[in-house]
Amino acid sequence: MIKFDTRDKKPKVYNIAVLTFVAVFILALMFFKGYNINSAEINICFVLYLAIVTVMLISAFIKQIQYNPYSYNTIFYIGFAIFIISIIINHIILIFRIATGPDSFNSLHIVYTLAGSQINYIFFSSPFLLLFSVSLFISNISLIRHEGKSFVNALGIILSVMILSGIAVIFRFNYYYSGSENEVMIHELISNLLASIYLYFECMLFGVIVSGAIVARYTPEPDKDFMIILGCGLKKDGTPTPLLKGRIDKAIEFSQMQKEKSGKELIFITSGGQGQDEIIPESASMKNYLTEHGISEEKIVEENKSTDTLENMKFSKEIIGKINPEGKIAFSTTNYHVFRSGLSARRMKMRAVGVGAPTKWYFWPNAAVREFIGLLTAHKVKQIIILSSMIIIYTLLIIMRYKVVV
Repeated sequence: MIKFDTRDKKPKVYNIAVLTFVAVFILALMFFKGYNINSAEINICFVLYLAIVTVMLISAFIKQIQYNPYSYNTIFYIGFAIFIISIIINHIILIFRIATGPDSFNSLHIVYTLAGSQINYIFFSSPFLLLFSVSLFISNISLIRHEGKSFVNALGIILSVMILSGIAVIFRFNYYYSGSENEVMIHELISNLLASIYLYFECMLFGVIVSGAIVARYTPEPDKDFMIILGCGLKKDGTPTPLLKGRIDKAIEFSQMQKEKSGKELIFITSGGQGQDEIIPESASMKNYLTEHGISEEKIVEENKSTDTLENMKFSKEIIGKINPEGKIAFSTTNYHVFRSGLSARRMKMRAVGVGAPTKWYFWPNAAVREFIGLLTAHKVKQIIILSSMIIIYTLLIIMRYKVVV
């Protein structure tokens, strides 16, 4: 099990850029010096380069979790590491094809394979995407039956339709197209543009699934001073909803486990204000529930001003700063919400580690979709840079395929 918050320095991935520069420099030097490099040798070197990049990304992913598990970097690192592994597999297959028929292949086929890598990845991952979409659709139908019709409850259905429609459009558009060389090139540029955009969001989806699963299943070290319980709505009578009960129960469970292992007791911070349709603040309802389950009032502090997760963390941090600024902090929320809650805590410069409460099977997928969409709406500049870079790279590969490589 990888332990969180055990590193003081953030991992850097500049070494990937340095490695890429060195690889391109060596290749250019060999080309201009007149070395006779065959397609197999170039492909083997390229596979080795990608393998090293993959190791670097996975290493950065592990180090990032050890430094700060609640980071967009964890999503990017693991999401794109999975994609690069697929490129490696494609080029290993090409190596065997070159070995069995060397006269039929040249450097152009390496560019062909690389230029089509995102479409190949979408094709090979389509069974998983199909299964994921069907599961998402079925769980959403169950959610609507239990929780009622609403736009939010239909997000999973919308996403599943978008995933399947995207695959269908990309595959249909990628069919053979006739015309002049420029017309075919323009068609492929449009096809690769669509595939690059789809690939980016697919990598993000896989990254969110892996990163979210890791933080949701993690059990913090039993040395915490505070446990923040994040509110999420009350029943009409002011008692916690089943979702909120799950969060409180998980906090109590961790508190009991910690006391058994280290003898250390927690201070509970019930965090949540009063909504317009709530008769009491969520913090007060959670406090009542805790006292009913044997937690002393002296061990409970209410935070009753917050209206969202970011404010949960902000106002809770202010309370903790007055009691024990050096105290170690955990927070309890629902499993699908741990990652984004952790992001909010780190935005408030608070090192808190989450515990995830389970939820009903039909609720989790749709809630996870909402979290995924919520994550996509932040760090827009970083995401635009990465997506634009992907589009530029694949555009250059298509142009090389038609205009440069001979």
